[in-house]
Amino acid sequence: MTPTVHHPPGPVESEGDLCLRIHGPEAAPALVYLPGLHGDWTLVGGFREAVAPAVRFCEFTYPRTVTWSLDDYAAAIDRALANAGVKSAWLLAESFGSQIAWTLLGRGRPQFAAEALILAGGFVRHPLPRVVQVGAALLSRVSHRSLQRPLEGYAAYARRWRGASPVRLAEQEEFLARRTALDLQAAIHRLRLIHVADLRPIAATTRRPVFYLTGLFDPVVPWPSVHCWLKRHCPGYRGWRLISGADHNVLSSTGPAARQVVVWMKSATPQGGG
Repeated sequence: MTPTVHHPPGPVESEGDLCLRIHGPEAAPALVYLPGLHGDWTLVGGFREAVAPAVRFCEFTYPRTVTWSLDDYAAAIDRALANAGVKSAWLLAESFGSQIAWTLLGRGRPQFAAEALILAGGFVRHPLPRVVQVGAALLSRVSHRSLQRPLEGYAAYARRWRGASPVRLAEQEEFLARRTALDLQAAIHRLRLIHVADLRPIAATTRRPVFYLTGLFDPVVPWPSVHCWLKRHCPGYRGWRLISGADHNVLSSTGPAARQVVVWMKSATPQGGG
């Protein structure tokens, strides 16, 4: 099923059930957003507005698949970007999206070239794989209807503490509308992919610039473990930024996150290989 775009300000490209939407001038440096476990662009609207028009923002919505591997995700994204004329770009990988990003970096003969990687609440090997496994098991025992109230509460929190433009309010409505039974099954499948994935061999050999953006209050991915591993083992690791007022969804801090990403994109000189 291809999701409905309620207010598309730019072109939408499709790769099967994978959707790519592109914003901003073609001359601007490209930034590709790979969403987290929720799998769509409905939580990144404020960040997208904050980085405009400095970057050409390319954002994905994943299919609600329960069969794709990380290689399947990476292959489809690689093909979709190439077909849309995006030959190279920085990757902005949020949480689960980091697993796809490392897989993209490890692909042989890609059509799309990743210039650099920014992890936003992301990781290499999840620091607590057993917790991820338990989380997937617990989610498989609940109905998607029982999750509606907590999700509505999170949307209300976002409106109160982070503010919301009309575009972002519409995206929050889309976020809630997209949380269907099939969507829940897709999220459980992604958790299982996280549990079994170990991308450390790829990260330990990449020399492309790698940056880490995280919120101070992140119970989902403990940031000290991620930062320490990258610092010790990833030759491309260039630095990190801890945003004190942010949580796991660090891109929702909007201003600080956007400014930091733009600074990194302007200051780093990508190096080939990896």
